Amino acid sequence: MSARTVVTGIGVAAPNGLGLETYWQATLAGRRAIAPLTRFDPASYPSRLAGEISGFEAAELLPGRLLPQTDRMTRISLVGADWALADADVTPGELPDYDVGVITAGHSGGFEFGQNELKALWSKGGSYVSAYQSFAWFYAVNSGQISIRTGARGPSSVVVSDQAGGLDALAQARRQVRKGTPVLIAGAVDASLCSWGWVAQIAGGRLTTSDDPERAYLPFDSEASGHVPGEGGAILVVEDAEHARRRNAPRVYGEITGHAATMDPRPGSGRAPGLQRAIELALADAGTEPADVDVVFADAAAVPELDRAEAEALTKVFGPRGVPVTAPKTMTGRLYSGAAPLDVATALLSLRDGVIPPTVGSTLAERYEIDLVGPRPRPASLRTALVLARGQGGFNSALVVRRTDGAG
Repeated sequence: MSARTVVTGIGVAAPNGLGLETYWQATLAGRRAIAPLTRFDPASYPSRLAGEISGFEAAELLPGRLLPQTDRMTRISLVGADWALADADVTPGELPDYDVGVITAGHSGGFEFGQNELKALWSKGGSYVSAYQSFAWFYAVNSGQISIRTGARGPSSVVVSDQAGGLDALAQARRQVRKGTPVLIAGAVDASLCSWGWVAQIAGGRLTTSDDPERAYLPFDSEASGHVPGEGGAILVVEDAEHARRRNAPRVYGEITGHAATMDPRPGSGRAPGLQRAIELALADAGTEPADVDVVFADAAAVPELDRAEAEALTKVFGPRGVPVTAPKTMTGRLYSGAAPLDVATALLSLRDGVIPPTVGSTLAERYEIDLVGPRPRPASLRTALVLARGQGGFNSALVVRRTDGAG
């Protein structure tokens, strides 16, 4: 098999659109899905905005037997995997055993399922706790449930590195392709918009307390005050390029050409953050010079010191305003482990259609020397995109994707 790894299928579930093309059109239109949280009453909490998925009816998309044993994030993941496989025209059961694997990322697991079962335990007793609690809360459950539902028996695992995990899962899928597994279902979906999960997110200290959906999530803005959480993500079919060619895959969105992951140093050490190094290593892995990168999809933390670190890393690698930078997640909120795979899907669509999606809401602060794409899409000739993600605890990840002859 070749060492080249391509993306042949994408399934997207995002606050501003269910399904790949619906999401893409909403993104190009700058349609913001950040609004007051409705899944529970957030009035007593300091943060009250979220990016919620609307119109997702699991009972219409999944067998009824799966509903009692799955958290919302797993249901969305299963549907996303179905959509990605259909898009790629891959049926795992028709391929040889062990030729399809599953690698997802997890941030917090099935928080809502766990909360409901703990409520039952406290109010009614242990006999009222579902047996499915033993695994439905687990951060690896999406990999397991996708594997069971699709019949994928190849290498399967989960990556846990907060928001950086979504890129790391795609990179691990690329490694498995290089080791000989021709098809991987990879990506991430998160959904922790329940009161228990909300408290955990607030405790992280990075949520905005703004109540204005238009001015709440503002990366690289002088008024940045933290991010807005969201739910959703993307599941991708990652495939050996030669395998895709032999089976006449209906489409190739692009190639994963480089990846790197680093850790920030201990706070107070005086050493520089690790994001710049991750970018440089990912470009080297891809055999790509900084001048060849046409667009960067930013991590976009909207925390001033983190925005500064990201802007400085980009300026040092690409030069002042040396490459267009965009953060379409300002429309959806940060989806934790699901955010980066969604950014990769968006980057591949950008390469396909020759347009950079907008960053809505933010006005670039004068202290940052980056070329932040504004509130409208920017047409451009695009071949190579860099996607960045950082996780709380010091995780950094960078992934390079390139348009191929079969894409765009």
